[in-house]
Amino acid sequence: MITPLKKHCQWIEPSIVAKHLINSFGESGFIWLDGDGSENGRWVTLGVEPDEQICSRGLPGKENASNPFTLLRNLKPGHWTGWLSYEAGAWLEPKNSWKEDEMATLWMASHDPIFKFDLHKKILWLEGCNQKRFNSFLKWLNNLSSNKFANNDRNINKQRINIPIDKWQWITQLDEYQKNVEAIKKLIEQGDIFQANLSACCKAKAPSPILATDLYLQLKAKCPSPFSGILVGAGESLGEAIISTSPERFLKVLPCGAVESRPIKGTRPRDKNPLIDANLAADLICSPKDRAENIMIVDLLRNDLGKVCQAGSINVNQLVGLESYSQVHHLTSVIQGKLKPNKTWVDLLEASWPGGSITGAPKLRACQRLYELEPIARGPYCGSFININWDGQVDSNILIRSLIIKDSCIRVHAGCGIVADSNANNESEELKWKLMPLLKSIV
Repeated sequence: MITPLKKHCQWIEPSIVAKHLINSFGESGFIWLDGDGSENGRWVTLGVEPDEQICSRGLPGKENASNPFTLLRNLKPGHWTGWLSYEAGAWLEPKNSWKEDEMATLWMASHDPIFKFDLHKKILWLEGCNQKRFNSFLKWLNNLSSNKFANNDRNINKQRINIPIDKWQWITQLDEYQKNVEAIKKLIEQGDIFQANLSACCKAKAPSPILATDLYLQLKAKCPSPFSGILVGAGESLGEAIISTSPERFLKVLPCGAVESRPIKGTRPRDKNPLIDANLAADLICSPKDRAENIMIVDLLRNDLGKVCQAGSINVNQLVGLESYSQVHHLTSVIQGKLKPNKTWVDLLEASWPGGSITGAPKLRACQRLYELEPIARGPYCGSFININWDGQVDSNILIRSLIIKDSCIRVHAGCGIVADSNANNESEELKWKLMPLLKSIV
């Protein structure tokens, strides 16, 4: 545990600080862990110019590949932020087949100082341990506070990014996706698996050199969410970035060992008409299929947590609760536990990876079947943003509703949970509910 220097500063909106940080220091290595102002989306963290980075690529047996979980175990104390990709599962279950992605499997960066915002109380702190850098950034922030012109959001330069819907190339066409749904239903009928989260992907070329932050601001305006943000790689991950509007927490671990997971299963679109919107929410709550799918994943995650948590400590504090966001309604459950004294957050991560809500049940068999049906690697999609605070608290999301950027290519994935009574047409419609708000935000 580290106790950083901490300075209460004049309030400035996070988006304004973010844009001026990039204008002053560049986007490479920039982190922005954002929120929507809800209870779960209360805190915002910004950082630039990381003082240390680690990066892992490749699958086991590949030249120069390294185990991302070993790197995470060996992190120095400090404030770390980064991503872990879905295919990190290859280091835990090498007997399963895994595809290799262009993006880094793991990228983590240490930032000192960081900017911390409380959206509820409108409080901004600067936190850090390096006295020289702390003083330098404090001076920078005070100059920004005194510049009334710079403090106006309307005066921030924003590049509007436009990618027409017809410019997106579908890696999996909707008719092929429906066939894959039927293939999974047949596997379920045969007793091979019980559930699988089948995904599809589309990609497009950025129209010109872009700032990932401009893209995020467009997406944030349409799809605010509690576990959102942007990470821009540097060093070995230069040219890579992830933009997320995820509503789903994967794992949170407090320094005392308390654990929380918030799996999402079950989705309906929102509607501008309040009556139709309420009917959609009611339909989701009353759906036996969606409820069964959610409960199945709760059982899976209880089992994962049970590998490293104290006996009797695991409780389901919310089972199949309705949570509504700007574009969709979701069913969310909340599972809590307490780590065994000899276990760490990395032990929990290994016991739970990849997340049950985006794989299926049984998990490893579902991963195998998804490998056979999905044409490309998921990469950071269905992986996590991971944030480690000064005191050792760890929080992470599930990287859904996200844009993956590699040089000039932008990639978007979405998935649906398939169970025995899934309807292929309905699942492809749900896929569009999840994808279209992302694509339309940059038209």
